[in-house]
Amino acid sequence: MLIWHRVLVVDLLGACRAFVSVSEYGSFTVGADAARMSQSVASRRVAALEERFGERLFERTSRRAVLTPFGRAMLPAARQLVQTADVLLDEAEAAKRKPWRLAVPGTCSTAGLARLVAEARGHGITLDLRVTSPARRRELLHSQQVRAALLAVPPDEAAWSVPLGLASAQDPGVKRVYLETLRVGRVSVGPACRIWIQPEDDVPHIRDPLTRLRDAVGLRPAQLVAADDLTTAAAEVLCTRDLLLCSPAQADELALTWRPIGEITLGRGFALATADGDPQDLTERLGDAIARCLSAEPRASTAEATAA
Repeated sequence: MLIWHRVLVVDLLGACRAFVSVSEYGSFTVGADAARMSQSVASRRVAALEERFGERLFERTSRRAVLTPFGRAMLPAARQLVQTADVLLDEAEAAKRKPWRLAVPGTCSTAGLARLVAEARGHGITLDLRVTSPARRRELLHSQQVRAALLAVPPDEAAWSVPLGLASAQDPGVKRVYLETLRVGRVSVGPACRIWIQPEDDVPHIRDPLTRLRDAVGLRPAQLVAADDLTTAAAEVLCTRDLLLCSPAQADELALTWRPIGEITLGRGFALATADGDPQDLTERLGDAIARCLSAEPRASTAEATAA
């Protein structure tokens, strides 16, 4: 019954559009062309409307279509229906063009963000990106200053995961970097090697396990440093023996040598959240593009992502 109701509404709108256009031009041929339909379609639609009303709308001659008194009486309401429908269609197009203000992590490269925006356009989505820290992304989402955000979550709750390891300016000559090898001995020469945590990774599910490992292997508290920004941390790593906690993609971008951590597995987890509704549709349409932007491992299935 609902489907038939929708069909009748659409047919009524089409019939009224034909009726109004023919009345304005006084011709089925010209009126149909103006309404972007064939003359035969316009004739059938007007005839269907006349049958529905039980009265004729036009007096037809070989050259003209002249409104009957009944047709003149019905024209204002038909014109209002068509105008209202046109407004509705315009509003729908405007709503589809409304930018999705999306908060994203600062670890994404400029090229990655540009590709994300470009791929989104291919799906009919205009993105307006806000690059900021994990805490700020949550704030922007909760205050509805953005429509969606890529939130930092533990990997087991994530739709996208990015492996983390330690990167250095020099090749360490090992397949894994064990934190215990960074312990300062009694005869050690020079400053202690530090591990720099960038703002994106200064979150409990990354920082806390790393801090516990630092204490367990006997490193000094100062050997684990939370940086104010990635540039500062990377500069320290480039000119010292320090290490940067980062992803393989970031290490490549900074021309650093990346190795996984020997004693622990760490990763960034991301989940898409929206301020006004279910993120599933946006995840399905942009999930692969987001994964490439984050340099993430293959993302979870849709069901898993939704559950997260």
